[in-house]
Amino acid sequence: MRSNHLICSLLLVATAAFNASAQEATAKKDSIDAAIDQSVSRGIDFLRERGQADNGSFSPETGAAVTAICVRAILENRPQALNDPAVKKAIEHIESKIQGDGGIYAQGSRYRNYETSIAVGALVKANRDGRYDSVLKRAETFLKEIQWDEGEGVKPSEPAYGGAGYGSHERPDLSNTSFLIDALRELGNDSDDEAIQKALQFVVRTQNLTGHGNDTKHAQAVGDGGFYYTPAAGGQSQAGEAAGGGLRSYGSMTYAGLKSMIYAGLSKDDPRVAAAMDFIRKHYTLDENPGMGQAGLFYYYHTFAKSLDAAEIDILDDASGNPHPWREELARHLIGLQQEDGSWVNSGNERWMEGDRQLVTAYALLALAYCRE
Repeated sequence: MRSNHLICSLLLVATAAFNASAQEATAKKDSIDAAIDQSVSRGIDFLRERGQADNGSFSPETGAAVTAICVRAILENRPQALNDPAVKKAIEHIESKIQGDGGIYAQGSRYRNYETSIAVGALVKANRDGRYDSVLKRAETFLKEIQWDEGEGVKPSEPAYGGAGYGSHERPDLSNTSFLIDALRELGNDSDDEAIQKALQFVVRTQNLTGHGNDTKHAQAVGDGGFYYTPAAGGQSQAGEAAGGGLRSYGSMTYAGLKSMIYAGLSKDDPRVAAAMDFIRKHYTLDENPGMGQAGLFYYYHTFAKSLDAAEIDILDDASGNPHPWREELARHLIGLQQEDGSWVNSGNERWMEGDRQLVTAYALLALAYCRE
């Protein structure tokens, strides 16, 4: 009897400890979520009250793109804001960019793929009662038509095959190809879609990993499993060339590559996904865009969050075995970077328009949307 009493006592103590731990975890999560909500509200208020022009746009740059990113960022966090006057006005601005060929871009734009892909994301979120079904279907056809493939005289054996560029057909790159894949997925295409599988061929040629579909001259040069900007037109990395030859991998493109491979149906056991994850573990940081320093930092944060969410990773162990609850770490980091007026801006490097508070605020809001568990 005394033994049974002792066992019962121990069980009660263990249960109490477990309950206390669970309550503490719940309280911590609620605290983080509350902080995210407050930060998001301040960011959205900035866009609504200080970031919008009279014509409804959130930026005169790159046609519909920045406005669409801002709309998507607001609706991703606050779906009920669709009836907000500022959001309605911004959507009207996007609608004004719908072209006869199905694209959604400014007249004369050199960024037709970029603008249309981003606009698709905004209109999908705003597509209540099927009001944009026809527009989105035509946009899908447009995006598939301007993809670099046989229609442009590009052969499957060429490094440019399957990629997407800004839309001026100078050359495709991984950033725009990832936007294309995102848009096609948003439009309901699954991983077996022909255009997504073509895009995958481009994506794997952008990885510093030999074999597995990568037959480029750069495949063996670095071999760290990361990704760079483009294998087309001789190849280029925004992070420059490696000392021993080849093109240097960097953070934002590696996350874009990981996400694109997942959306194209590759599993976590695929050698290409495993190699990308190995690079990510070795270079886990929120202090910089690995390989690029402060350049493209908020684009990096957004891509980082969206990719790890797509990979269904909650705790990321770095190369030293340190566990990182990335959602919490990123949320706290972004909240700490928020400006007094509720905006975010890359004060360390304005490259790629990251001096534009509207764009950078949208990147931060989109990243925070993935930080809620």
